[in-house]
Amino acid sequence: MRSIHVVAHPEASHHVKGLVGGWHDSPLTPAGLLGAAAIARALRAEIPEDAEVELISSDLQRTRRTAEEVGAAFGVRPLLDPRLREKSYGEAEGRPQEWLDKRFVPPPATGDRMGHHEGVEGAETKADFAERVYLAMDEILARPRTHQIIVTHGFALTFVVAAWIRMPVENLGYINLRAPSGSITHLREDDFFHNRQVVRLGDTSHLPG
Repeated sequence: MRSIHVVAHPEASHHVKGLVGGWHDSPLTPAGLLGAAAIARALRAEIPEDAEVELISSDLQRTRRTAEEVGAAFGVRPLLDPRLREKSYGEAEGRPQEWLDKRFVPPPATGDRMGHHEGVEGAETKADFAERVYLAMDEILARPRTHQIIVTHGFALTFVVAAWIRMPVENLGYINLRAPSGSITHLREDDFFHNRQVVRLGDTSHLPG
């Protein structure tokens, strides 16, 4: 039985300051640090004590700090992979959200939603974003592990899960899975049928009230 726990990092400074995240390297807030500790406790309680665990994380500060907290609970160091970063918003990153909102060009209801340019210099298309996350997931899933923990971002989590269920990139134009900050998503593959399950999505029951 293979299990993957996907963590969406908890509250970071860009959330509370109303700034565009993306590749902007914002730290966790004090509340986010408490959330990271709660995530670590929840995962430690769920994964057997004798299990060998591989921990992989986006390399941005907010995910790296979350992964360090989780790693301390398991006695492992996170493997950092920049391909698990959030979507790049180019020149909008670190600016007020209102700045992006005034310039943002929403995708068409039909047509090329994956290759659509959102009107901001340097921003990734959805296709670029999905393809790099898929490349990271191809390598993660090629390694035979019983327990893996992936620490990433809220939007990137959509493509982590889509890669898990082997949804073709060209079919991702409309998918957007909602995973709140600090949530844990549990993915599992059984040893007999090799069916890949989404056991739970965006669970926040472990977070402080």
